[in-house]
Amino acid sequence: METSQSNVPSMTSVAACDLVTVPTRQGLEAVDILRRGSTGDGVGPVLHDDGDDTLGFVVPAGTAAAWDMPGSTCTKTDGRGLRLAPESPVRGSDWLVPPGEADLATDPAVLRRALGEAARLIEAADSCR
Repeated sequence: METSQSNVPSMTSVAACDLVTVPTRQGLEAVDILRRGSTGDGVGPVLHDDGDDTLGFVVPAGTAAAWDMPGSTCTKTDGRGLRLAPESPVRGSDWLVPPGEADLATDPAVLRRALGEAARLIEAADSCR
């Protein structure tokens, strides 16, 4: 996904989107995988929730209807969208990848592959202990 001036959110835009939530460890691995991808800019805004130890990936609206990846959840915004601003939209969380420094949303198919690869890397690392 290419970032252009037309799809970079303004400092207070509301994006029609869904949110894929995963455990922090898997999410951090996935962010690294996405950033190492062929274009290096395949990750949209990512929200870190310290309290729940999760990462939330902003994905296009409608993703939740077909999301079925074990170990993750996808929450739809029911058309309300998510406020994409430098301040976190959720109390107790912060942007790991802030809006404006990333694509408007992460492609769900690309995210699915990155999360799968991250899970395999974590499993391999844990089996070496």
